[in-house]
Amino acid sequence: MLSIDDLDTPAILIDVDRAEANIARAQAHANRHGLKLRPHIKTHKLPYWAKKQIAAGAVGITCQKIGEAEVMADAGLTDIFLPYNILGRAKLERLKALHGRVTLSVTSDSMDTLNGLDATFTDPGQPLQVLVECDTGMGRCGVQSASEAVALAREIDKAKGLAFGGLMTYPAAGRAAEAETRLADARQALAASGLACQRISSGGTPDMWRSSEVSVVTEYRPGTYIYLDRYQVAKGVGSLDDCALTVLSTVVSHPTPTRAILDAGSKALSSDTLGLADFGELLGVPGATVTSLSEEHGNVTLYGDARLRIGERVRVVPDHCCVVTNLFDEVHLIAGERVLETLPVAARGRMG
Repeated sequence: MLSIDDLDTPAILIDVDRAEANIARAQAHANRHGLKLRPHIKTHKLPYWAKKQIAAGAVGITCQKIGEAEVMADAGLTDIFLPYNILGRAKLERLKALHGRVTLSVTSDSMDTLNGLDATFTDPGQPLQVLVECDTGMGRCGVQSASEAVALAREIDKAKGLAFGGLMTYPAAGRAAEAETRLADARQALAASGLACQRISSGGTPDMWRSSEVSVVTEYRPGTYIYLDRYQVAKGVGSLDDCALTVLSTVVSHPTPTRAILDAGSKALSSDTLGLADFGELLGVPGATVTSLSEEHGNVTLYGDARLRIGERVRVVPDHCCVVTNLFDEVHLIAGERVLETLPVAARGRMG
C-alpha cells in the first residue's frame, strides 16, 4: 500500500477518519434538533462522500450546478436540490432530462426564471418542485420581502407542471437570527394567503451548531463541514484537529531564516481567504504560516521557533477548502500515513 511519502506534490490529502467523524457529528446534531440534513457537495464534489452522507442519514444532496447534479445522478444519487436560478434553453433541457431520472427540486427568485421553468415543465403528473429563494441578509439572490415571496409562490402554485416547494435561503454568516425572522415572516404571510410551506431550507457551515429546536428551518444544507478549514476554525465550527483536508507540499527554497517557499501557490491553495489575513498554516509546525502566494509558489513566514528545511514535505491547512478541491483532478484518501485510495474529483469543472 502506498504511503504519503510516495505521492508527488502538491497533492490533496483527505483524512478519512476526520471526514467521517465530521459527517457523523453534523448528522447527530441535525437529528437532535429535528432537522433534515441535505449536504452540499460543492466542498468534496465526490459521489464517494455523497453516498457516505446519505448512509449517515441525509435526506438527499445539494448541488450548485446542473453538471454537478448530472455527475451525482450518474453515480446513483436520487434526491437532488439545485438552489440556483436556472435560465436558458440549453440548461432547461438538461434540467428536464435530470428531472426524469431523480427526485429534483430547484429555486426561483423572479418571474424571469419562473417563466422558463413553466414553459419547460408542463406535466402535472410529474411536477417540478420549486422553492422561492429569499434574501435574508446575504445580499445575493433572493426576493426582498415576504410579500414578494407570496407573489412568486402563487405563480408557482398556478403553473400546471410546477409545484410550490417552500422557501430557501443562504444566510450571511453570523446573522442566523436575522434570517430566522425573515423566514418566519414569509411563512406567516404564505399561511395567510392559503399556501402551505412545509419545507424551509437554510445552509451555511459557520452557523450550523447554532441551529435551534424552535427554528422555522426544516432542512439544513452545510457543505464545508465535511472537511473544515481555517475559516471554519476561526468561526468556531471545529478545531485544526477536525480539519480533514490538507495540501501536501514540498519546501523548495529557504532564502532567509524566516522565509521558506513551497511548491503550492495560488493554483493549489487558492487566493480566496474568506477575509483571513493569511493563506494557510502548516499542520504540526506552530508558527509557520503561508503569508503570500504567486501562481506556483507559497511564501511561508516562520515565527518564533518554527523551522523548516529544503526538501521537507509539509501539510497545509487552507483557508477555504471548497475552492482548493476544485483546483485538483484527484484527491488521496488517507489513514495516518497510509494512502487508502485515490479518487478523481468527479464533479470538478462541471458547469451549467
